[in-house]
Amino acid sequence: MALYSSSVEYGLHCLLFLVDSSGAARASSLDLAEFQGISPSFVAKLFGRLKAAGLVTAIEGAHGGYQLARRAEDITVLDVVDALEGDKPLFQCKEIRRNCALFADSAPSWATKGLCSIHAVMREAESLMKQSLANHTLADLSERVQRKAPKTFSIDANAWFADRKTAKSRRKSSDK
Repeated sequence: MALYSSSVEYGLHCLLFLVDSSGAARASSLDLAEFQGISPSFVAKLFGRLKAAGLVTAIEGAHGGYQLARRAEDITVLDVVDALEGDKPLFQCKEIRRNCALFADSAPSWATKGLCSIHAVMREAESLMKQSLANHTLADLSERVQRKAPKTFSIDANAWFADRKTAKSRRKSSDK
């Protein structure tokens, strides 16, 4: 059962490439999409939502792209989830407790009074999950990836993005 769409996974992966201790890391949505082998239009749509939520800013020009709007330590996983998925409940109670065959036309008050017991448990679980997502930041995720990946991965990734910027600059220079 998927509670969140793939937007969250793709968005978080893209944002991780913008985490930089100097705060200067930036990349275009096209480069982020191509680097990860996903649809450029899908990534552009994600970054529109992330920008609207104030998580990234867009820099125009040849050396432009997106960068984090706040420090990675100040952006939680929940911030990203809410930006990409909205603040929608994970469980939709249909109030079927009112439909019991024994109740004929009208459910008694004891059966319908207060919050449905099942719904209460689901809301508690959702609250705990959101609390956990709020306790993790982009900086935390970045550190986990760095510990897991070989040191050369970060070097190679940075070189790939730098090569893309250089190629774009050369194309713009030759177009003049």
